[in-house]
Amino acid sequence: MPPLTGVDDGSTGYAVYGWSRRGGYGVVGESDSSIAVYGTSIRDIGVYGHSNNKVGVNGSSNNDAGVAGYSINNVGMHGNSYNWIGVYGISNNYAGVRGDSPNEVGVYGRSNNGSGVLGFSDSGYGIYGYSASGGYAAYLDGRVYIRGPLSKPGGQFKIDHPLDPANKYLSHSFVESPDMKNVYDGVVVLDDNGEAEIDLQDWFGALNKDFRYQLTAIGAPGPNLYIAEEISDITTTDYSSSSSNNNKSHFKIAGGTSGMKVSWQVTGIRKDPWANAHRIEVEEDKPDKERGYYIYPDLYRQPEENRISHLLFPKEKQELLINENKYSNL
Repeated sequence: MPPLTGVDDGSTGYAVYGWSRRGGYGVVGESDSSIAVYGTSIRDIGVYGHSNNKVGVNGSSNNDAGVAGYSINNVGMHGNSYNWIGVYGISNNYAGVRGDSPNEVGVYGRSNNGSGVLGFSDSGYGIYGYSASGGYAAYLDGRVYIRGPLSKPGGQFKIDHPLDPANKYLSHSFVESPDMKNVYDGVVVLDDNGEAEIDLQDWFGALNKDFRYQLTAIGAPGPNLYIAEEISDITTTDYSSSSSNNNKSHFKIAGGTSGMKVSWQVTGIRKDPWANAHRIEVEEDKPDKERGYYIYPDLYRQPEENRISHLLFPKEKQELLINENKYSNL
């Protein structure tokens, strides 16, 4: 097949235009050693693919990017499909679809009713994000839901500082535990007998087990305070019935004086079905291939090449650095 070239003379607005009446390809490009189809535009779309029933743009590569799109001021690559995939890229050894932008979004996904961007993997990582300059690997602006377990080295909340919101941030670290621990607390005033009964939520007994207690007298010493009645550790098995936990959880405080204010705290370990099926393994041996690698090697005076992400994502990260400007000169 001869090379396909075209120049817009100003009459149509298209350098190359292809259309197929019988369901074939509008434009086909093939190359043994270079780019099969190349499109560039100073002010608009470099390559545009559209399909009413199938793939808008299909790119395939055995060793490099299936489809590469680049634009100085507008869309590097645009695919639109009414009933199937707008842009679809396949690669056996590298990125199926890659988007580069010097100043804006490299790849943009949007959907009115479905997923803006969908990542899927049979055995690896559905989505991998990386930032080389200390920025965020992912920035999520809105509600976030994680259906499976979440693993992290640490965590914090970060907000505008309440006393100086325009100029400062305030951060707190998360409270961590080797258990799936829940914390509940409150303040109660003891009755004439120096006692109080604390009623807990209807779902408390179905969610928690292995309770721990803390009592602190407020305003005066309370050396004789104690738990007079513990929370009943009800074993709930019928989670489909709202009446399976009719005995509302409670505990009793005694040993104080009339009118004494007491701060109390109770902790419990989750025992709901999801927690029972996904217990955290507190200590575990690293798999053989991960031994000698570190999440943060610099903290253990180890070289950067011993970072675990270099092992888990070797090609992605190496190719990302090697090919950083590969398509910038197209």
